[in-house]
Amino acid sequence: MHQRPLAATGRSVSAIGLGTWQLGADWGDVSEVDALDVLATSVEAGVTLFDTADVYGDGRSEGLIGRFLAAHPGHGVTVATKMGRRLPQEPESYTSAHFREWTDRSRKNLGTDTLDLVQLHCPPSAVIEADETYDALDALVDDGAIAAYGVSVETCAQALSAIARPGVSNVQIIFNPFRLKPLDEVLPAAEAAGVAIFARVPLASGLLSGRYTASTSFAANDHRTFNRHGEAFDRGETFSGVDFETGLVAAEELSAALPDGVSLPAASLAWIASRPGVTSVIPGARTTAQARSNADAGSIDPAVLETFASAVVDVYDRRLREDIHPQW
Repeated sequence: MHQRPLAATGRSVSAIGLGTWQLGADWGDVSEVDALDVLATSVEAGVTLFDTADVYGDGRSEGLIGRFLAAHPGHGVTVATKMGRRLPQEPESYTSAHFREWTDRSRKNLGTDTLDLVQLHCPPSAVIEADETYDALDALVDDGAIAAYGVSVETCAQALSAIARPGVSNVQIIFNPFRLKPLDEVLPAAEAAGVAIFARVPLASGLLSGRYTASTSFAANDHRTFNRHGEAFDRGETFSGVDFETGLVAAEELSAALPDGVSLPAASLAWIASRPGVTSVIPGARTTAQARSNADAGSIDPAVLETFASAVVDVYDRRLREDIHPQW
């Protein structure tokens, strides 16, 4: 597994990490045994970045990670957690007192005195643009509560605003074959500024798994059931904002561009990881098989990725650009 520098933190993280929203049971139930097995399989495969949040299962994801890491000293894993969704996502919620409260809770969940990396969890643009936000985060660094901070964003404009801040170590943004807008400005700006990019929702909530059909159904407590049109949070978080039926057709066309033996999810992850400016891709996994397959994606022949890259642009331009590109 290729390890890449995490900005100026002195840490390195794997090109393919692990997103742990699923382990909070927000994608249907995942048992504790299965969750811990996913973490173990990922580490065995060379993954050194776990991405979580204080609201994933109301702390369940953080707690499971904390238990796993405590049982595996010398693990070498960087944990990137997120904060800011425990209160309404309004500018007045993002105070230094709340930052301290949230980080203290995450420190307890993860069983550590100093959090490796804390990211603001898709806050309003006004928060990303406010000097007071970074003053409060700098104070947490100075106090030793956190080692570094970043911002998870919904839009490219928000990403560019965060990248311009000198204390920001990383920006997390949705980037996959169904969301190409970050290629235009965000990735070049991050690379120039030395800011790490974590590509989240890399498989478009499973649309790029190649496993779904028009008759696929999801559990009632799965956001792919209850948030397809943004009923609970930003629509772009579910299927990357792509209409489900349109996404099925686009995924089928991308699959057809791949040679036998190369799966669509593996090609998607490898393609994302190969884009200049991307530090790590953070797919989720609910099973050990998924975790192992995700981690193995980096072994795909670069020649295959060249052909796939052309197909990605073609399918996006024909099927998705008109609806997706003006947003986010």
